[in-house]
Amino acid sequence: MTPKVRIYPDRQALVAAALTAIVDRIRMAIDQRQSCTIALSGGSTPQPLYAALANTDLPWDRIRIFWGDERYVAPTAPDSNYGMTKRVWLDLVPIPAANIHPMPTDCERPELAASAYEAEILADFGLEAGSIPVFDIVLLGMGDDGHTASLFPHTAALSVADRLVTAGEKDGQPRLTFTFPLLNRSRSTIFLVAGASKQTALAEIFALQGDIAAYPSRGIQPEGELLWLLDAAAGAGMTVTSEIG
Repeated sequence: MTPKVRIYPDRQALVAAALTAIVDRIRMAIDQRQSCTIALSGGSTPQPLYAALANTDLPWDRIRIFWGDERYVAPTAPDSNYGMTKRVWLDLVPIPAANIHPMPTDCERPELAASAYEAEILADFGLEAGSIPVFDIVLLGMGDDGHTASLFPHTAALSVADRLVTAGEKDGQPRLTFTFPLLNRSRSTIFLVAGASKQTALAEIFALQGDIAAYPSRGIQPEGELLWLLDAAAGAGMTVTSEIG
């Protein structure tokens, strides 16, 4: 799928565009399939988007929420992706608890947690082991080093192709993450990228040739649409349109 790149003047405009894109795709999924499955990203960039979603009128009982990656910390920890989303969004809307699927971080080993989450995803989608579900929306961010989810440069998680979820790590700290096979099965993948510090990685990711091991975001090539939504600081030097399609 050829990526679509959109650049917005500032973070406020970026968040507004992302909100429009996600709400439109949620409603489309519900119209077509009676429910919408979303895999969320963490970090600071999507936080205002989640806060905006908390003020949006949506059929919350039809929306099923997962996370594409998580730090291996308690849900109450300040750097928990689930904890942040819960505080700014999920606690503020009438979404059924059964529709919220945080990654487990209380298993003895992260590898066991990854297996448990994979089983939970398959059960929710009604699929057998060995199947790969298709998410309606996968929301991703990108680090200065070109990583996405918790797929970091030159780490073992990049080569995992026989699992949906795996244990990863950054600087010796364990993470849980979707693998490339699962990330690339989405109907709509949306990157949200802000800040001038992302320019170097973006240049490498959009180069005609490059190394996925060095810049893992290059490995995101979904079967469905791929949208890169950037603010002007991140997208400086890229010539593209600036409106959502």
